Amino acid sequence: MSSAKTRTLDRIDLTILDTLQKDGRISNTDLAKKVNLSASPCLERMKRLEKEGFINRYGAFLNANKLGFGMKAFVQVTLDRTTGDVFNEFRKEVVKIEEVAECHLVAGGFDYLIKVLFNNIEDYREILSEIVNLPAVSHTHTYIVTENVKQDAGVPINI
Repeated sequence: MSSAKTRTLDRIDLTILDTLQKDGRISNTDLAKKVNLSASPCLERMKRLEKEGFINRYGAFLNANKLGFGMKAFVQVTLDRTTGDVFNEFRKEVVKIEEVAECHLVAGGFDYLIKVLFNNIEDYREILSEIVNLPAVSHTHTYIVTENVKQDAGVPINI
């Protein structure tokens, strides 16, 4: 979120956000009941939250195992130099790798943390080969996930 001033959300707005985050397919009528509003004002609030950028998008959480991406790993990437043009070129290329689910520029002992999804070790080696050939990559360290303890549950909403 930008540093621009954001308005304070009331309990109804927060409840709308929390409910939509847990069930993006809820009907406006059911959402309105949950927040004790009639349907029209509830829809107006939802549209305003969308317009103001509190809601980025709607979607479905897919089962990676059923779709052939039952394994995941986190790859630490260190670049050989850290200049603006190198960061820009790396970003431009890393987003082209379909198996990269997330990529974050981080502060600390390395430059990027990448989450990759894959089916087996052979697939992983191919993905790693693509990553190490990205612009300015100096070295990588990989951590293969062996158990999902907690997955992204969304943004904590304090109502």
